[in-house]
Amino acid sequence: MTADLVLRHVTVVDPVTETVTPERAIRIGAGRITAVEADPGDAAGADEFDATGLFAVPGLIDCHVHVTAVSADLGSVADRSPAYVAAQASHLLADMIARGFTSVRDVGGADFGLAAAVSQGLFAGPRIFFGGKALSQTGGHGDLRPEGRDVHDQHYAVPGLGRVCDGVDEVRRAARDEIRRGAHHLKLMLSGGCASHTDRIDSLQFSDEEVRAIVQEAAAANLYTAGHAYTAEAVNRGLELGVRTIEHGNLLDATSIELFLRHNAFYVPTLVTYQALLEQSRELGFTDEQYTKVVKVTENGFEALRLADAAGVRIAYGSDLLGAMQSRQSEEFTLRGKVQSPGAVLRSATTVAAELLRQEGSLGVLAPGARGDVVLARGNPLDDLDVLASPVSGVAAVVQGGAVRVRR
Repeated sequence: MTADLVLRHVTVVDPVTETVTPERAIRIGAGRITAVEADPGDAAGADEFDATGLFAVPGLIDCHVHVTAVSADLGSVADRSPAYVAAQASHLLADMIARGFTSVRDVGGADFGLAAAVSQGLFAGPRIFFGGKALSQTGGHGDLRPEGRDVHDQHYAVPGLGRVCDGVDEVRRAARDEIRRGAHHLKLMLSGGCASHTDRIDSLQFSDEEVRAIVQEAAAANLYTAGHAYTAEAVNRGLELGVRTIEHGNLLDATSIELFLRHNAFYVPTLVTYQALLEQSRELGFTDEQYTKVVKVTENGFEALRLADAAGVRIAYGSDLLGAMQSRQSEEFTLRGKVQSPGAVLRSATTVAAELLRQEGSLGVLAPGARGDVVLARGNPLDDLDVLASPVSGVAAVVQGGAVRVRR
């Protein structure tokens, strides 16, 4: 069988076994890997990619992005032209794939249009697994109106990250509408957040009945729910009510860990966004209340990750950066490496992330049948995560679906 692309003389990194195998050839045809085999040993041909000295890892996956968050002032994004936001998002997406992220899960903002633009080659970028607009109660983390504004424009073309719904009937209707629009999952706000003005970090959002209704609608469509939560109370409540992935979770505790394991749920920490917000919050115009919230969750983020990692919770890679801060997406590797082993961090962005996306065997692995997504690094990330944390110097090439998207 003729391959569309052959990577020659490459060293293959297996995130699961944490082994490296030199002198391999990776053959990709029709967008998928057809073989990973011993290299023939001769010189690479003119129509082959000579990867001598490079390490092949599966295409990276970020499980928590907002590609339409073109500004850290999320409230202002809803007032911008949808065409302008899409144009800005195209640049953010191109930057993501240049860092080695060949797939992302957008948990608030991206829709079927952006996903199709990437899929059809109109935009360069990672394939998008989107949830549409995140579901929020009035005054919740997805309600970005300032205190003095009453009107909330619910028109779906408004490029905000969330939609407001209250009561069981409304949340069912909103959930069904996101599913109708092609959502791969449903996102809901279980607690307050840092970027929003009017809700406390320790608030609990949506009633039990509302959360159950959203979870039920997702399950009925063979989808799942992702829950934004910070405190142990919010995390635990979400897990007990059937939410499958917990985003952030900086203030979780040992009782939360027990529930993660009991429900076989996923944890998606997002450490880098707080580091970025701490350093840039003043220039971003954050209020004292917002800054205090960022400090609180930053101090506890590493301990939450340590607890989850030690217990064997399934942990996926997430960044959650906003606006220009999205350039720091790869720094999450460095921060995770302060707590986890390089192998665990690499799995979080490959095999565990693929499992979260229900894409086992298709994403996150270098094996026959998987999509032809390969990052060619200049070093072994199992020895040094900096090769992924600093992609401009550490990543030599990015292959997506058998096509070389980036080559340095």
